[in-house]
Amino acid sequence: FSPGLLVVAGSFAAFRLLNRALERLVPPPPSARRNRWKWRNIWTSLAHSALPDTHSLSPCRFYLHPEMSNDLVGTHPPGAHSLVAVSVGYFIEDFVDMLCNQKLHQCWELLFHHSVVIICFGIAVLLHQYVGFALVALLVEINSIFLHLRQILLMANLAHTARYRLNSLVNLGTYVVFRMATLAWMSRWLFLNRHNVPPAAYAVGTAGMAIMTPMNIILFYRLLRSDFLK
Repeated sequence: FSPGLLVVAGSFAAFRLLNRALERLVPPPPSARRNRWKWRNIWTSLAHSALPDTHSLSPCRFYLHPEMSNDLVGTHPPGAHSLVAVSVGYFIEDFVDMLCNQKLHQCWELLFHHSVVIICFGIAVLLHQYVGFALVALLVEINSIFLHLRQILLMANLAHTARYRLNSLVNLGTYVVFRMATLAWMSRWLFLNRHNVPPAAYAVGTAGMAIMTPMNIILFYRLLRSDFLK
């Protein structure tokens, strides 16, 4: 039994409660009332991405703990293990939310994405290893803030406003820096350290990168086409 599982369970319960309360905290505009669960879902995802002590401060953690850059397997700063466990709880909650409210053909890509993340992060939580590697992956969530804001603006019928255009520019820039560059760096680290990583862990990590990289390239093209090439 791992105490990290308690953090995962607590995180799942907390995000589930937040999801239920968001309709009162952030009432949906008239344009989003036909899809209330989606409105709550996006705001819940935004809350996870914007947690100030996790994803947005991840670069600071690497600055304050430079040893992590050399050892992403056994080295991680205090609290990092709990932060990864909190994210596992969120991804499980989001997985369940989509599964209960959407048809499979509408959300299979995200369900697949979440499954990969839950498996990879779950290994880090259970083994207390590769936490630093998971922390690098959480840099992606910095871009997710603007991805979720984009969805909120679209649901609120604000796609033709200056704030949407500004968010689109920031979204695309952070996508390249924090999503595509991060995944490229993680793939490179795995390749360079293939002799120091157990075969099972290397296989899981390689499979995860092989799945996530094309998914993110496709999403980048969709964003570029939708917001800039029309």
